[in-house]
Amino acid sequence: MKKAAFALLFLALSAAPPPVRAQGLDPSRLVKPLSNSWLTFNGDYSGRRFSPLAQINRNNVASLSLAWAFQTHSAGLQSMPLEVDGILYISGGNQGWAVDARTGRQIWHYARPGVAATGANKGFAMWRDRLYLTTPDAQLICLSAKDGKQLWQIQVADPALKAFGGVAPLVIRDHIIVGTSGDTADLPGFLVSVDPMTGKIEWRWDAMPKPDDTLAWKSWPHDNTDVSTRGGGMTWITGTYDPELNLLYWGTGNPHPVENSEARPGANLYTCAIVALNPDTGKLVWYFQSSPHDTHDWDTVMTPVLFDGAFKGRPRKMLAQANKNGLFFILDRATGKSLISEAFVPANWVKGYDDRGQPIPDPGKEPQPDGVLVTGGVGTNWQAPSYSPDTGLFYVNSRETMGVFYLTMPGKSAEGWAGRDFFLGSKSMLKAIDVQTGKTRWTADTEGRGGQSGILSTAGHLVFTADMSGNLVALESSTGKVLWHMYPGGSFGTGPITYVLDRRQYVLFPVDGVVYAFALPPGAASR
Repeated sequence: MKKAAFALLFLALSAAPPPVRAQGLDPSRLVKPLSNSWLTFNGDYSGRRFSPLAQINRNNVASLSLAWAFQTHSAGLQSMPLEVDGILYISGGNQGWAVDARTGRQIWHYARPGVAATGANKGFAMWRDRLYLTTPDAQLICLSAKDGKQLWQIQVADPALKAFGGVAPLVIRDHIIVGTSGDTADLPGFLVSVDPMTGKIEWRWDAMPKPDDTLAWKSWPHDNTDVSTRGGGMTWITGTYDPELNLLYWGTGNPHPVENSEARPGANLYTCAIVALNPDTGKLVWYFQSSPHDTHDWDTVMTPVLFDGAFKGRPRKMLAQANKNGLFFILDRATGKSLISEAFVPANWVKGYDDRGQPIPDPGKEPQPDGVLVTGGVGTNWQAPSYSPDTGLFYVNSRETMGVFYLTMPGKSAEGWAGRDFFLGSKSMLKAIDVQTGKTRWTADTEGRGGQSGILSTAGHLVFTADMSGNLVALESSTGKVLWHMYPGGSFGTGPITYVLDRRQYVLFPVDGVVYAFALPPGAASR
């Protein structure tokens, strides 16, 4: 009997998964394309959210089933988990977790001392044996990846002025790049680079221009309203990076006061813009303004997606962005030159495009005291899109909307939210856009009233996301045909990730406060 029990114990131990590895990430690994792990907010520097993994594919995805679930007991997660050498790092507001990526079992839990576990953020960044997260009161916190112990924290912005954190930092060599948020009060947006060991600020780039930047300075009024010092341009969604060009790409938010034109005549640089910066100095290299003189709260924080290829017979290093204003852009990312500027949903606020490919707003569609009917808003939101080099398609969850925009605080002395918008109706869909033409190749309707979700595409000819009714879905990447769906009973407001451990591919979806991991059952991977 003892021998039999010992044999059973030996078999159980021999079948157990291997122990997790040491907790550390060399920054040089981040330069490599996405493969078996998920090392940054978007998986890698490109923002494409395309995985070369194909064990789960269009032929067997119908067999996808739950592998494990991890309950954080927190409010809804907006974070993108990292997966590094078998360990998941998950953040939420003022908390963080390390979890075994094979089993979903907790390794450690960080809860910020003396602070309520409220609010949300978009995820961790990792540098060597350290983790970094931003908090709802605009702190940057550094943790030990080994045990979750707090090493230091710094104040990035002033919460007394309604600034808050939330952005997932981005690691570039020995720089931790951090953005900031704020949408209630009139604040200036900025990016900072932080020393990973000490938390010392290395450089700061401001969305509000200085007098020596003549063109941008003249795009704001300079009078007794001081609007040019507090005019918005928040940087609250993680950017992307090209190691060959050594350029950091980031999107900026809308100008303040919101939805008021008279208080801030001019283009209002560098709000509603994609900016390319030198990550070592913070110096601006080029910009592209996707909504000059925005009066509709159409921030440009959506992911700048990077890919290479031929465009009209010429090799190009390209950047693509689907914007909240309903427009789709392809830029040469070395120069900022526009290659495509095209509406992907009806947008009646655009009169045309200037010689840089930037839209020319129709003044007649600016908010009015008695309202004005506008289409194009919330073409997409901050949740990440995806680009597949296999199909040449850019996937984005979108909405065709129609709304009435009201000016509630006219005049030059307006502050904060000077307007309101009321949407009369919308139609939600996942669009696949051809990056050679800017035209929609296929559309999958995602009817419902839920929030938009991020997207993952894979070499298995699949697109993973969630529809507006709360279903997790997998679609065929060339046609949009739904091949698998599952209703988790909660809200999925971030994006899926995927990784491989022990020759098994997992796809993760954070839903409310639970992280669900799906995989194929034994034998299904061969089909």
